[in-house]
Amino acid sequence: MPLVTPLARPDLFWSTDRVAARMRDADVRVVDCRFSFDEDMHAQYLSNHLPGAVYLSWASDLSAPPPASGHPRWMLLGPSEFAQVMSHLGIGDGTMVIGYDAEGGHHAARLWLALRRYGHDRMAVMEGGIQKWIAEGRPLESGVVKFASASFTPRPREGVIATKEEVLAAVRTGDPWLLDVRRDTEFTGAEKRAARGGHIPGAVNILWKDALKDDWTLREAGELEEFYTNAGFGPETRTVTYCQAGVRAAFTHLVLTALGHDDVRTYDGSWEEWGNDPALPIITGRS
Repeated sequence: MPLVTPLARPDLFWSTDRVAARMRDADVRVVDCRFSFDEDMHAQYLSNHLPGAVYLSWASDLSAPPPASGHPRWMLLGPSEFAQVMSHLGIGDGTMVIGYDAEGGHHAARLWLALRRYGHDRMAVMEGGIQKWIAEGRPLESGVVKFASASFTPRPREGVIATKEEVLAAVRTGDPWLLDVRRDTEFTGAEKRAARGGHIPGAVNILWKDALKDDWTLREAGELEEFYTNAGFGPETRTVTYCQAGVRAAFTHLVLTALGHDDVRTYDGSWEEWGNDPALPIITGRS
């Protein structure tokens, strides 16, 4: 048995070497997905980014406006609105998209999820993020990058995101399994980021970041597979991931998909929807 097990889907995480070799190709679009609620990451992008990279903020560019009640925020855009955003970035039906950020792919994964939802599978996340790129002394650029608009055709696909109703059905039947990838304090309800704190009944808590090493690169595939399988999430387990806004959950969805898990969805509304709906069941503390 080899010491290092390759990912079942190595096409989903690209090395910095592979990105450097392909980034100038006409059919490749590099997307800087850095985001923070506390800092203007578009300003960071303007000061330094990978050569030829365009900028996308998942919160402002991929999210539908909230309903009149104010919640849930950050649901994925509808198909025509999403297609407009892709077109504006120069991403067309034949474009290979490479996303990167500063948290191991956490924010880029939301773009991966949206593209997957709308039928576009040509996307990879750059492993190790901009930190690895900079540490290796690779070139950076500043300023805005613009490309001509491209033609993006949304083809909505089932089996990528889960609805509130589908998650409620899972609570009642125990299938699929619910994977809460938030911090322990969010899971127990000690940290409240909605009208109510806690978690969805039956959910298992595994922090999204546990898939990464300290340097933001991915843990070895065999180790990851063992880690998730031991927690009950084997390759055959039907899984729905969730977090606060469906971004950390998208990252875990991406990792499980890269490991070859085929039946994984992300609950798009996540705790932003569930925790703000008093009609839905919750549990506080550790279940």
